[in-house]
Amino acid sequence: MTRKLFSVVLSAFALLLLMGAAAVPEQSAALVAEEESAVLDETALETEADASADELEELLEDAVPAAPSENPLELAELGDPSLLIDGQPAAQDVGKTQSGGITYVALAPMAQTLNSAAQVSWDGSTAAITAPGLELTAQVGRQYLVANGRYLYLPEGVQVMNGRVTVPLWAVAESFGAQVGWDGNTGTVTVIRGSAPIQNGDSYYNQDDLFWLSRIIVAESGNQPLEGQMAVGNVVMNRVASPIYPNSVQEVLAQKNQFSPYKSGALAERTPDEEAIIAAKLVLDGGVVPETDGALYFDSTSRSWAAKNRPYIATIGNHNFYG
Repeated sequence: MTRKLFSVVLSAFALLLLMGAAAVPEQSAALVAEEESAVLDETALETEADASADELEELLEDAVPAAPSENPLELAELGDPSLLIDGQPAAQDVGKTQSGGITYVALAPMAQTLNSAAQVSWDGSTAAITAPGLELTAQVGRQYLVANGRYLYLPEGVQVMNGRVTVPLWAVAESFGAQVGWDGNTGTVTVIRGSAPIQNGDSYYNQDDLFWLSRIIVAESGNQPLEGQMAVGNVVMNRVASPIYPNSVQEVLAQKNQFSPYKSGALAERTPDEEAIIAAKLVLDGGVVPETDGALYFDSTSRSWAAKNRPYIATIGNHNFYG
């Protein structure tokens, strides 16, 4: 009886061993299946990532114009490294170009780069920029832009390049109170944003100087082109800046044998027109006609004292200018 019981127990134990051995391959097969599934899933994810990268590159190629040798992905990331705004490359749409040693930019995108709140409008001939504390207008073809009533002289005028209104970078920067620099070692133009836009013209221009300068301009050159009027104003301001002449516009005009309209007393009663006032403001804001830079005399006849005694510089309209 005991032997029979022992035989049953032994048979049961053997059966348990056989069942355990059968379970091991089943567990191993399950693990292998899970690993194969994970590999397949990872491969699918990599394929989807590759497809997404390809689609992104195609979109960027459409959005960022690039030269054949340039990578549009890099252009989108780097911007324009030759123009830094607060140390960061400017966006490509700022459209920086250089001509005659002057850096030009597209007005609207540059304005919005300097102040993200800037609003732009266009009436077919004039671009208007409105930003906190700033009103700016730039009319195509005019030789100046107006910022808060300040007149900034642009010898080459407001231009249209590649379908966009383009002006010198310095003029936009000055309007927004920013500072422009140049790194000669790297050929990089730098712009540092300012804390406030350009000072208002009503407080900037000396009203006494504006009164007399606009009147001598209209009296002496009211029939001349804008730069001819400015050149007359430049002569007056060159004398104001010279140590051998008086230090104010009125005192320069009052000098003996110099400006006859002032001597007669008629100048104070003269009413300047809009262009004479604009010419005076351009000069008072530092505008200098390049052709007559440094002139101290002008006349309209070859028989004048200046024509006989001073070096000739240039002629604008009906006036000759001398140093």
